Amino acid sequence: MMERARNNGWFASLTKHIPPRQLARYLVVGVWNTLFGYGTFALFTALLMPVLPYGYVVALLLSSLLNITVSYLGYKWFVFKTKGNYVREWMRCVAVYSSGIVLGACLLPIVVYILRHGTRFQAAAPYLGGALLTGLGVLYNFLGNKKFSFRQPE
Repeated sequence: MMERARNNGWFASLTKHIPPRQLARYLVVGVWNTLFGYGTFALFTALLMPVLPYGYVVALLLSSLLNITVSYLGYKWFVFKTKGNYVREWMRCVAVYSSGIVLGACLLPIVVYILRHGTRFQAAAPYLGGALLTGLGVLYNFLGNKKFSFRQPE
């Protein structure tokens, strides 16, 4: 069934850029990144809240930089397996994540509007929209990192 779907036009053109094993490794690293990322945010929040009135904002910034770096290293060593170019690839990885955040921030209100006016899920629309965009973000970040951050010369 999956093989037949792969041979269909739009699905085949969408997935031809995604090696299955590499995507599986990407998802494993992504699960780790999610757990590590939330853990560091919670830790920094707990440490900074007694000291700073808006310590959670500083915690978000600090944990984001650390988490992008940890994600980058996981992708570099385990998923895309590139050599050298640490600073260039890290900066490109930050660019991919940053552009994905901006894209998500622009698309979320549109998706929520569509869900609120096109379905019966008015109250759940922000959560459903966030979930839909998370799935889109996984694909966007994978392809962005594969084709831009960790692109290898031909």
